[in-house]
Amino acid sequence: MCSYILSVDQSTQGTKGLLFDENGKVLARAHRQHRQMIDHRGWVEHDPKEILRNTILVCRDVMEKAGVPSEKVRAMGISNQRETAVAWNRETGEPICNAIVWQCARARKICETHQEEAEEIRLKTGLRLSPYFPAAKFEWIMKYVPEGEKLAKQGKLALGTIDSWLVYSLSQEKNFKTDYSNASRTQLFHLKELCWDRELCRSFGIPENALPEVSMSDSCFGVTDLSGVLKKQIPIMGVIGDSHGALFGQNCLQKGQLKATYGTGSSVMMNLGEQPVMTDSGIVTSLAWGRKQKVQYVLEGNLNYTGAVVRWMKEVGLIQKEKESGELAAKANRQDRTYFIPAFTGLGAPYWDADATGLMTGITRTTGRNEMVKACLESIAYQITDLIDLMRRESGYEIRELRVDGGPTANSYLMQFQSDLSEAVLRIPELEELSAMGAAYLAGISAGIYDEKEIFEHISYREYHPQMGKERVNRLKSGWRGAIGQVLAHGGKQEGVYGA
Repeated sequence: MCSYILSVDQSTQGTKGLLFDENGKVLARAHRQHRQMIDHRGWVEHDPKEILRNTILVCRDVMEKAGVPSEKVRAMGISNQRETAVAWNRETGEPICNAIVWQCARARKICETHQEEAEEIRLKTGLRLSPYFPAAKFEWIMKYVPEGEKLAKQGKLALGTIDSWLVYSLSQEKNFKTDYSNASRTQLFHLKELCWDRELCRSFGIPENALPEVSMSDSCFGVTDLSGVLKKQIPIMGVIGDSHGALFGQNCLQKGQLKATYGTGSSVMMNLGEQPVMTDSGIVTSLAWGRKQKVQYVLEGNLNYTGAVVRWMKEVGLIQKEKESGELAAKANRQDRTYFIPAFTGLGAPYWDADATGLMTGITRTTGRNEMVKACLESIAYQITDLIDLMRRESGYEIRELRVDGGPTANSYLMQFQSDLSEAVLRIPELEELSAMGAAYLAGISAGIYDEKEIFEHISYREYHPQMGKERVNRLKSGWRGAIGQVLAHGGKQEGVYGA
């Protein structure tokens, strides 16, 4: 009898449903977008109930597309946008406000009140104090949503991330649970003690009983029939944050393995194994997942603008179609010294300079359109390599391979340059939906349907190998660091990142 795994990837822009067969191959896909509510203040919100409806609908859609009897679905996995905060009444299941999206900076002033605790917060959670993370968002809800304090006093308040909202809403038991990967991104979870930190909860004004139970990522989070989509209930056997799901989907299960996801921005993540590496050099430490009653840690760096650079080139007329970028870059003068710094809204990891602005530098009389396109495209690889080199230094691991995914991986010029610059073999899997695949494989292994040693074997990869000499690589990196130094708004940061 064939067995199937249903996977949901609930992301910032929409929700995907995928059905995987017993060999780990995708049978069908479905997708639905949800509204992006952005007001005049720049506050970004999602409707939790709309996300829940779409989750159920994409599961229905994918089952209809696959034409598979629902009773053959054995388990379900969920991956999710990570730092978006949801608050609801645990008794009625009704949200008390819209979800505050990870992009929303409304809690900036709240973070300013915690500046004296910033170093303690980093040492406990591995995260820099920021309105990006849910802790400050939860405090904002407690202060400015009247029902928050009222429900907290009654012991009925639920504060969680999207995964815990979906688990609660979908599970027959109404389980209020999250997994280790998502908990570690809240800025309230102690990375070493593996529990909600009592002092941080008190500081941010968060009642501990309003936070979900933290479970292993491969545990059973409850059973569901997805509001009648399935004829029988199935267990939710895997829950994981989307970037962590992509790490798992890339089969980066051993320490020292590294993946980079190219999207509008990028996430570079390294598996650290069972011991964390705490650093203040511009990258953060989180939990990769909890599996088989053990946890693994990761180093992660996030970039604001990578794939978005290609779209920007199209907007300003440097290219007509996105695929042109690689073609024009390949025609450019290889000796041209133009660099482009895409600091459209400041610089992300590892510099974290919100006041930095974009710059194109090194232009000479022979610099033309092709050379400008080349500089823009190469800026993506330089940014990724900044993080790879920093992770090499902080972890002590020798990185010989980089697994990559996302739309820009179709650009052969960029991929070859990335391989050369990072001095590593690039491996690109055939499947694009790595977060959903990670959640599906996590659930399938946990449910006993997939063999962990065999399930990744069917995946085929394209590869790029380094071809550039070490001397040229070092010269190019030196020029990039010089260009970065021109845009940093505050002196001394470059030395802090790269060392003397």
